[in-house]
Amino acid sequence: MITLLIDPEAFDGSEWIVEGEPYRHLFRARRTEVGAQIRVVDGRGSARDSIVTNIDRSTAKLQMGEEAPANEPSLLLDLFAPTLRPERAAWMVEKATELGISAIHFFNAERAPRSFEKNAIERLRRVAIAALEQCHRSLLPAIDGPFEFRDLESQVRALDRKWLLDPRAEGTDWPSESTDTRAGLLLGPEGGLTEAERDLALTWEATPVALGGRILRIETAALVGTARALAGRG
Repeated sequence: MITLLIDPEAFDGSEWIVEGEPYRHLFRARRTEVGAQIRVVDGRGSARDSIVTNIDRSTAKLQMGEEAPANEPSLLLDLFAPTLRPERAAWMVEKATELGISAIHFFNAERAPRSFEKNAIERLRRVAIAALEQCHRSLLPAIDGPFEFRDLESQVRALDRKWLLDPRAEGTDWPSESTDTRAGLLLGPEGGLTEAERDLALTWEATPVALGGRILRIETAALVGTARALAGRG
């Protein structure tokens, strides 16, 4: 099965013309042929079946078909992560996308003041697109930042449920409700949030939760926490 992200504005049409890099990948590198079935997604959580009806030297035509499974968890989960080195950020974005994250918001903390290079967020979005197509999702995670830690308040407060990864939390039981539709996972840098930052997160009604007795790297904690939060939610 091949999944292809297309322009959401054209998603409801009867056909789609593949060109540029997607064309080169599908019809030059992968040798996709007329009659092949391709699952197209809009990046907003919807998917359709399609079939290749024509291939020429620089474009190919897809005939759009019926609605297809979205392959998305029932819980939308936002990840709030401190800035980290580009290669580690890319690995985290790739794997979190595969696991089902809905958004990744990078922030600067007192112990993680790193600024991203120009176009870093756009490169991470391309990583997310490739991961989405590889794992057959239909929702492309939003990726933004870096924000100042205090400026996360409105985003965090708007969520139904918010968890703060905290090695000082007692036990590993994460309170949740089946009625929660949008949640957030907030984690600090490897040196931890400062006491002031932790206290601020608690005023946002974030619940401290633990992953066990070991201290994990940012990207490891992000993925373990994401898997834990989405367990049983598709």
